[in-house]
Order: sequence, then C-alpha cells, then structure tokens
Amino acid sequence: MRIVIDASCWLNNRGFGRFTRELVSAMLRRDTVNDYILLTDDDLTLGDLSASAELLQVETARRVIDSATADARRGIRDVLAFRRAAAAARPDALFYPAVYSWFPPPRGVPNLVTFHDAIAEHFPELVFPNWRQRLPWTVKTWLAQNAADRILTVSQSAKREIIEYLNINSDRIDVICEGSAPVFAPVSDKGHRSRTRQTVGLEPEARFLTYVGGFAPHKNLVRLFEAFDRVLQEPEFPDLVLVMVGDPKGGGFHSIYDELCGLMAASPRLAKQVRFPGYVSDADLAALYSETLAMVLPSLSEGFGLPALEAMSCGAPVLGARDGAVMEVAGSAGLGFDPYDVEDMASAMKRVARDDAFAATLRGNAIPETSRNTWDQAAELTIAALENLKTGIDSR
Repeated sequence: MRIVIDASCWLNNRGFGRFTRELVSAMLRRDTVNDYILLTDDDLTLGDLSASAELLQVETARRVIDSATADARRGIRDVLAFRRAAAAARPDALFYPAVYSWFPPPRGVPNLVTFHDAIAEHFPELVFPNWRQRLPWTVKTWLAQNAADRILTVSQSAKREIIEYLNINSDRIDVICEGSAPVFAPVSDKGHRSRTRQTVGLEPEARFLTYVGGFAPHKNLVRLFEAFDRVLQEPEFPDLVLVMVGDPKGGGFHSIYDELCGLMAASPRLAKQVRFPGYVSDADLAALYSETLAMVLPSLSEGFGLPALEAMSCGAPVLGARDGAVMEVAGSAGLGFDPYDVEDMASAMKRVARDDAFAATLRGNAIPETSRNTWDQAAELTIAALENLKTGIDSR
C-alpha cells in the first residue's frame, strides 16, 4: 500500500509537530510492508529513516507552520499545491497527523484525519480572540471531518469531546496514544541537574513545581497563579517555586503571558517565586522533571497531555484536571483536581509538597504507568487504522 503523509508540520515546535515527528518516525521504523511518501514544504531530512520513505517537496509561497496559525492564513494556492502533490503521488491512503495542516484530499483517495481534541469547539472564546480568527478554523475542521473516511484521536477523553462538540459519530473514530522520546528518562548526572537549575533560575536546594506548555487561555494559567499564590501564603511553603516552561509569545497562537505578568506585578510572592525560562531543551527538561515535586497541567481540556507522560518517564508525579486526558495518562501517578476550583488546585499542590510519603508513592508509580503509552504502540494502531481504511473502501 502506498501511504502519503502530510508532513508539513514536522518542524513545528508545538505538540502536533512533536506528534508528527515521533509517530511517523515510529511508523517508518516498524513498517517494512507499506511504501511511504511524505509531503513537505520545508527543508526536511529524515536521517536514518531516509531509506524508509520518499520525501516529496511541495512548492508553496509560505510554509504551513508560518501561515496556519491563529493570526495568519494559508493561501489557497498553497493549499491546492498540497492537493496536487498528493494526487501525483498516486496514494492508496492519505494520512493527516493533524487537522491543523489539512488540505482537500484528491478525489477517491481514502483518508484518515487526526483530530487531537475539540478544544477550539468546546472553548472557542479561549482559543480564538475574535470571530475572524475562529471562522477559518471552523470551516476547515467542518470540511475535514466531512471529507474524512475515518477520524483518529489520541485518548478516550479526546474522543468523548470530539463526539460531543464536533458531532462525529463514535464508530468513525479510532483511538491511539502518544509516547515519550528516549531522552525523557531519569537524569542521574548531578552536574547536568545543577546546570539546568541555574539555566532556569533555581537556587541549588529550591523545591519546585513545573508547568510545560503554551500560554493560551484554555491552559487555565490564571487560576494556576491564583492557586500558587494561596500556597505561598502558607508558612511552610514560602520558598516553593513554580517554573513555567514555554514560549511566552505563543508561536502565532493566543497568549495570556502579559496577563500573567500583571498577576505577578500585583503579588510580591508570585513575582519572587515564579520563573519564566522560555524554551528549554528536551535534555534539560528531563533534568527538571527528575527533580521537580510534580508536573502541574491545569488545562481545562487536553487531547492527551504529552508533557505529563514525558515528566512521568523521568519519575515525576502529575497534577491535573480530574476526569480529563491528563489523569487518563497519569493513572496512579497522578492527583486530580477541579480545574475551576482554585482552592482544590492549591490543595493538590500543597499535598505533594507536604506529604512526602504520598509524593513518593506517586513518583514510584510514574515510570511503570508510562508502559501504557508508547510511540511504538501508537504506530501499530495507526498503521492498522490505515490498512483497515483501505480495506473498508475496497470492500464497498
């Protein structure tokens, strides 16, 4: 089977970029039966995987990762250039690792589209500041879901949200998982850990909580700051630090970084105990995860919550929204809270900072829980979905 993959967001630094790189790489490593053609409009190299796939360069005026953002648009010519390239490759199946970079599939080609979540539909006012930004996304996702033969998503929580907010029938959706890269493992090198502390502005003995992700409103970071401010008011936690890892500018997406800075300006406690190191390399993230009290992901919704799994792979507990994807991933390594309840969120942070035995139990569960979610498992499930997709079309 000839499988064409939209690899246009391969180099994107956000979650769907990492998802594309890791999932597709695992598929190419494992699958020796099917032929793969990757569509790209960037200077993409596959390294050791170059013998496993053909790269097909698409000439565009602007790269997808520069134009498909909350405050920019892809040109119709660029969209159609991908469609023509896909048709020229004569695929048996077409796979989109993210609806973010969707283009209309060639006529008659069975296609599988990944919807990582339905956050934009669940919380439209938190993802897009105005209707002019919301409308193109709404049109694109409507066209994508109606043109797709099957929908792929990354957790049962995401599937439930997609069914409710995108009105997609359950039997059209295949669920896979995500995984963590090998770099995410406990770091025993004390020198590396010490240097990483210095890089992010931590004192040698400081106890800290870690957030990793974007600064969009649905990430619920205002409540996180309010909750952390309450924690700092407790006499036993005056020196606890919150490390906020991520791009404050948002990478072309809605960011509330300025609002968070305003909260810090209004609270001397937050101003003293919050760090914004910006981008942190994966190797240094592993060092942070190896020492943090817990990863805190307070999002109102996540499709999967990959930073949680990466932190767990280094032995870190996870705090996140109860009944959501983050706790689905964390399992017995996680402590859930009501993401709308600032006091409940603060209580979770205080418990892992105060109760050493409880924190040790979560930490001990972290690495074993990661065996449920790996890129190899995701690759196998995706390949099966593509093969079933082709079989289903042929049998009509």
